[in-house]
Amino acid sequence: MVDLPVNALTLVVFAVVALLGLAALIYLCQEALLFYPERLPAGYAFSVPDAEEVRIEVDGATLSALHLELPHPKGVVFFLHGNAGSLASWFVNAWFYRQVNFDLFMVDYRGYGKSTGRIQSEAQLRRDVMAAWLQIAPRYRGLRTVVYGRSLGTALATGLAAQIQPDLTILVSPYWSMVEIARLHYPLLPTALLRYRLPTFRDLARIQGPVLLLHGDRDPLIPFDHSVRLLAVNPNAQLVRVEGAAHGDLQEHDQYMKAIADRLAQL
Repeated sequence: MVDLPVNALTLVVFAVVALLGLAALIYLCQEALLFYPERLPAGYAFSVPDAEEVRIEVDGATLSALHLELPHPKGVVFFLHGNAGSLASWFVNAWFYRQVNFDLFMVDYRGYGKSTGRIQSEAQLRRDVMAAWLQIAPRYRGLRTVVYGRSLGTALATGLAAQIQPDLTILVSPYWSMVEIARLHYPLLPTALLRYRLPTFRDLARIQGPVLLLHGDRDPLIPFDHSVRLLAVNPNAQLVRVEGAAHGDLQEHDQYMKAIADRLAQL
């Protein structure tokens, strides 16, 4: 065995400690890589006609939600949004839900908008989503229920849908799992350190009702291939390829809006 010089040994020890420190930092602080909340003042007033601001008490925090209620709706769309922004930027197409005659319920995750607290784990996120659903579910007994997830929210939507089995699940720009997204955008990140694994494929296979997948074929963040692979997981799934759409602009494409409207009309 060759003895290392003191200086070389010191460098090796320093490198190992630095790598361990970096790994610990990534493990403990990865929320900063995944979540980009827009915070709103506590007194912020949403200006959406017919939409009521709702508070949902969860363990250690209060979630903020908006609930668009129509006079005689067919049912409700329970909407789980992406990883950036807040209700102020997501709850912007109430006109569409009036047109298709569905109530809309959308919640901000912890630390987003006027929601208090901070996201600490995947399990916590999923518990919060279920708490939000349980708060409104009694109002829609006997009516149609739709779980709608977009981007980050698609894994949460499939998890909820697998438990409550809604009449329809809509997944917009879904991903196979957060592990694969991490490999794509952070190739040097050891995925073993990822605490938010969010396996959309696993829960999608457990959904018994119809599933509508919509994905832009020019999406640079979540490649279209993720939806192609997810389509094969569930025999009740249908995929709409939104031609020319990227990640955040699908609502600007008539094909996208029409596909959702047509599917809701079938319920």
